[in-house]
Amino acid sequence: MQSPEESRAIELFRSGYNCAQAVVSSFSETMDFDIDQAAALSAGFGGGMGRLQKTCGAVTGAFMVLGIYNYRKYSEPTERKNRASDMVREFNHRFGSIYGTTDCSSLIECDISTEEGRRIAKETGLFEKICEPCIADAVKIVLEMTK
Repeated sequence: MQSPEESRAIELFRSGYNCAQAVVSSFSETMDFDIDQAAALSAGFGGGMGRLQKTCGAVTGAFMVLGIYNYRKYSEPTERKNRASDMVREFNHRFGSIYGTTDCSSLIECDISTEEGRRIAKETGLFEKICEPCIADAVKIVLEMTK
């Protein structure tokens, strides 16, 4: 059974948010931050950062949420930074253990930097088959780490 955050992230992705926006925005209620600002800040991170297909947008979205979490939990700037970095590394390990990579191009195996590639990905259901599970797992890992 999916958590409310996982369900919300998939709903947002299906409604047009990119993978990073979906992950970050799904935590706006539970972590009490503005969803519009979250979506704006994460807009360039979908498709592996601007469709460059580098680090998966669900992963970078999770990194942002972990930053917010640590910023709210700790008051001292160095501690915030260090704890966030530790959690990012842990998240990266967990996600990589599931998928074998955090790299968008390796995950999706389709060039979504072109209109033709995006059309192929859409027609073959790659966004549903690959991206949606990555989004749900990214949210799940963040939830586990922030309990």
